[in-house]
Amino acid sequence: MDTIGGLSRKTGCHIETIRYYERIGLLSKPPRTEGGHRLYNKEQIKRLVFIRRSRELGFSLEEIRTLLKLVDGKRYTCEEVKTVTNRHLEDVRKKISDLRKLQKTLRAISSQCEGGLVPDCPIIDALF
Repeated sequence: MDTIGGLSRKTGCHIETIRYYERIGLLSKPPRTEGGHRLYNKEQIKRLVFIRRSRELGFSLEEIRTLLKLVDGKRYTCEEVKTVTNRHLEDVRKKISDLRKLQKTLRAISSQCEGGLVPDCPIIDALF
């Protein structure tokens, strides 16, 4: 059993984030000591690692909730997990496409600037 501080150190997850995951129901509320300290078991630690890793891969909290519901039900197929993952992958592809367009626009705006002491900066003008 680990306290919230121990859990934070083991998982690299901030204490406030752990509390937040409890509040929104991604992580079950652990039992407490007589002094009121939270005590987390191995399953809760494993679950938090799953949540943290999912967040690192860019899954939204709602997508993580969906994945956890599948896992919690113990009756899921890889196809169901793949569907959630492929939807997320499509979102990532769209973001990459949008970022490439943004990069192209910023390069075009930046190339208009000579960097001198011009009172009318073309970059600022482009933003208006």
